Amino acid sequence: MTEQQQLPIVLITGATAGFGLATAKKFAKHGYPIIITGRREERLIALKEALTPLTKVHYATLDVRDSEAVEAFTQALPDDFKNVAILVNNAGLALGTEPADKAALSDWHTMIDTNVTGLVNVTHALLPALRAQPSSTIINLASIAGNWPYPGSHVYGASKAFVAQFSRNLRCDFAGTGIRVTSLEPGMAESEFSLVRFKGDEDKYKQVYSGMTALQSEDIADIIFWIAEQPAHININSLEVMPTSQAWDNFKVVRK
Repeated sequence: MTEQQQLPIVLITGATAGFGLATAKKFAKHGYPIIITGRREERLIALKEALTPLTKVHYATLDVRDSEAVEAFTQALPDDFKNVAILVNNAGLALGTEPADKAALSDWHTMIDTNVTGLVNVTHALLPALRAQPSSTIINLASIAGNWPYPGSHVYGASKAFVAQFSRNLRCDFAGTGIRVTSLEPGMAESEFSLVRFKGDEDKYKQVYSGMTALQSEDIADIIFWIAEQPAHININSLEVMPTSQAWDNFKVVRK
């Protein structure tokens, strides 16, 4: 048996950009067989072609919000990709930075459907495979927005608070089973994720990151890989990470 065959199978959602794309490249570089999913098939095909010289790759176009599609996807995994042992729940998004009373309800629904419903759809569908492995790992992408409030975060922050709490609750359910669960909570990160949040407004995107060095997708991929590579008896419960140039500020006081 080759080293590649012995390495755990990794499934990454939202692998067409940002953290997911960088994570797929990181695991592939080290020979892990990977399953990549996302909604943009042309990007998945290109990524598969780029990574195939490094490792075995399976891709599937998938909208994590569709529970029936997620279930069908897991049931249709090829035999040599069925034993998923590392799940990276990366698919997620933020939309808008306006105050709650100016936010679009459709944006709220999209964030909940993706960040909450999509997360539980994929996790529930993969649990039988993860439970069947001697040791397995679930890494859920939360955010500092789920830990610390800030203006314009409303539903996005609330959805990421769900991710963190869901991760802790899974830890309770699977203590002693060999399933590890981590909530990874990045701060300011410069990626296509932010451009989506600003709805393609490149000027606003550049302004947010002007004069500071934000986290990069490769930084988060390195951390995800490090978590997965820890010995089986170690569980990283939660990990909050910010760029050095980001920190907390004073409480807001409104004076009349």
